[in-house]
Amino acid sequence: MSETYRTVSGRASAAFEVRGSEFIGHIAPAETVDAAESFVAEVEDEYADATHNVPAYRVRADPFREYASDDGEPSGSAGKPALNVLQGEGIENVACVVTRYYGGTNLGYGGLVRAYSRAVSEAIEAAGTVEERPHTRLSITAGYDDSGTVRGIIESSGCEFEAAYDERVSFAVRVPSEEREAFCDRLRDATSGRVGIE
Repeated sequence: MSETYRTVSGRASAAFEVRGSEFIGHIAPAETVDAAESFVAEVEDEYADATHNVPAYRVRADPFREYASDDGEPSGSAGKPALNVLQGEGIENVACVVTRYYGGTNLGYGGLVRAYSRAVSEAIEAAGTVEERPHTRLSITAGYDDSGTVRGIIESSGCEFEAAYDERVSFAVRVPSEEREAFCDRLRDATSGRVGIE
């Protein structure tokens, strides 16, 4: 899966009321199923007093994973509409949760479908979308003598990274998947193979 895909550019939320019920759509990018599930758990913890926290996510794992739950709402009235919006927008590597505080008036099946769909749509709009390429995370270790060279290669390739300086220098790097091999070859060539790559 090396082709580009659409995802949200960051975390966002959007809230509105329908006949007394408050709906809050929360959305975040998620590159793994674990990241998606931890975002869902985080929202559920923060809004533990809500009547419902309806999750949905789409992650480009192997195999591709899609998930949605109605969290106690009538079957098919909440999770499926939320997931349908993500599918309809063609957004991947994304997790969303729609929080509902019940306001005392039943909205009916159609009303729930509309409200949950709208919450996800408005959260996507609030977050904005970006074209993204699949990335691979690498853990790179080098001695201090090679660390400047390694850092220079990482910076010149425009990859996001974090560095930690212990006995050896370790870099956590996010590399576009299709460039991984060429990137690793450059590091090995520049350090005569002394660099550690996982």
